[in-house]
Amino acid sequence: MKVDGMEDPELEALRQKRLAEIQRQQGGQSAKEEQERQFEMQKQSVLRQILSPEARDRLANIKLASPEQANMVEMQLIQLAQSGRLRGVITDAMLKEILQKIIPQQREIKIQRR
Repeated sequence: MKVDGMEDPELEALRQKRLAEIQRQQGGQSAKEEQERQFEMQKQSVLRQILSPEARDRLANIKLASPEQANMVEMQLIQLAQSGRLRGVITDAMLKEILQKIIPQQREIKIQRR
């Protein structure tokens, strides 16, 4: 509402307050996104050090099929590496064995027609 050619000061104050609130929320989101990006970069760096190229490819394929399981495996591998329980680089064959132990096997259902 205009009063003598000027906007209502209360309305302008509310607009400024709302604008500041929106900017504060966006600033918090971008900081959170930046933190997540940094964590992901660190995680990938550690995985590059402990996995062979073939094992990294296999893990990438698993991530495409099942992101939750791949993330679980990545975190367990990183924990093993940080605790010093891993010796050397994990090969594709070793990763297969680890995956078989970690990821429960699906039961095969066979339907027989009579």
